[in-house]
Amino acid sequence: MDHLLQLAADPTVWAALATLIVMEVVLGVDNLIFISILTNKLPPEHQTKARRIGIGLALILRLGLLGTVAFIVHLTEPVVSVLGKAFSWRDLILVAGGLFLLWKATKEIHESVDPTPEEKTAGKAGIGFAAAVGQILVLDLVFSIDSIITAVGMTEHVPVMVIAVIVAVTVMLLAADPLSRFIAANPTVVMLALGFLIMIGMTLIAEGFGAHVPKGYIYTAMAFSAGVEALNMLARRRRRGKAPAPPAGSRAEG
Repeated sequence: MDHLLQLAADPTVWAALATLIVMEVVLGVDNLIFISILTNKLPPEHQTKARRIGIGLALILRLGLLGTVAFIVHLTEPVVSVLGKAFSWRDLILVAGGLFLLWKATKEIHESVDPTPEEKTAGKAGIGFAAAVGQILVLDLVFSIDSIITAVGMTEHVPVMVIAVIVAVTVMLLAADPLSRFIAANPTVVMLALGFLIMIGMTLIAEGFGAHVPKGYIYTAMAFSAGVEALNMLARRRRRGKAPAPPAGSRAEG
């Protein structure tokens, strides 16, 4: 208890907490986009439940990993070497997660643009509740490990990490349903989000192979693309608002 009071009285701890919360929320965007796209393929009565389970699993995984910080730190130590390149468990997990994201995003894009309605219908019916939760769990694990390793690099105080993780996951929980409804109501946003997932997947693979990609570049590109899409949506609404109404007797004459 005295230790917690000392932390609460330290301004640098509060600064670290604020920075870490922002970082965890930003890192959670990737996870939330994937959860939103995946759960939108479920029947409406199961979507909210699947989102809550997926985000709840993310919280459990991250808090569980925080309880094994010493083990998590060792995940960055090399365990295997391929063609002179050393890989740690973290590297292998990031590469596997990146490949999974590439496969999943490419598959979703194919189902979205395939002109054959039978195949699109079969693709939508092919995912069940358990399969959706299982895929969410896989990405939860990848993003959770990356999130906790980032937290460990920013502060040495476990209580600070715990608070940051709980706040970030709470934000994800509150934003999940509105984001999913927005994505479902705007098909072009779905394609943009899938493009984000491909970019995130490539970033994870690059990180796994030791090529550090500054997160600022990734999120700046995402913000720019989202801004362009917002302008396009605004332009489409204005065009629909200015479209002339059909003559009153046009249907009767037809």
